[in-house]
Amino acid sequence: MTELIAVVTLTLLAVISPGPDFAMVSRNSLSGSRAAGLYCALGISLGVLVHVGYTLIGVGLLIQRSLWLFTLLKFIGAAYLIYLGVQMYRHAAAAPAHAATPVPHISDWRALKTGFLTNVLNPKTTVFIVSLFMQVVNPQSPLWLQIGYGLFISLAHMLWFGCVALFFSARASARAFCACAGYRPPVRRVAGYVRRAAGAEQPEPLTLSLPGHARSR
Repeated sequence: MTELIAVVTLTLLAVISPGPDFAMVSRNSLSGSRAAGLYCALGISLGVLVHVGYTLIGVGLLIQRSLWLFTLLKFIGAAYLIYLGVQMYRHAAAAPAHAATPVPHISDWRALKTGFLTNVLNPKTTVFIVSLFMQVVNPQSPLWLQIGYGLFISLAHMLWFGCVALFFSARASARAFCACAGYRPPVRRVAGYVRRAAGAEQPEPLTLSLPGHARSR
């Protein structure tokens, strides 16, 4: 029961923390549509399953113990996040400040793919998932329970970012948010800054411990 509480608590804290996933869902919901935001959230939840999958089959342990592999994954993920941040910044800089141009349509597939890649290539998600299963979850826990933890983590991401998409795609909340930001291009700029910062700021080595819960494999 203590392990379950630890997994749930750490997952909820990780999910609601602002980061690249939040920036991408809010950006797609504001600049695209509600469907774009929801498909982006779905892509993020599918990306979580990738992290869970390679952790359960033992690749996570390899990543944890191989400094060069972990560093390589960090730089690949950081490069993708920086690329997306630069693209968002350039798009914002090219848009007139008060132009009433129509918002380009974001296809469902593109939104899904963007959310998926954003999560899969986010080194911070790698750190969280691998550390959670390596240090918090008991290695003697049944496989079905560990899979259940993974499905819960994925579902938590889907529900939270689905709510984020619904909030930012709602007309009233979008108006209020854009009014606070001034207008839409600065919102895109901020999202770009967040993503570039997330890409440039590398996470520390895989450490995640809770008093009384640290495990060794």
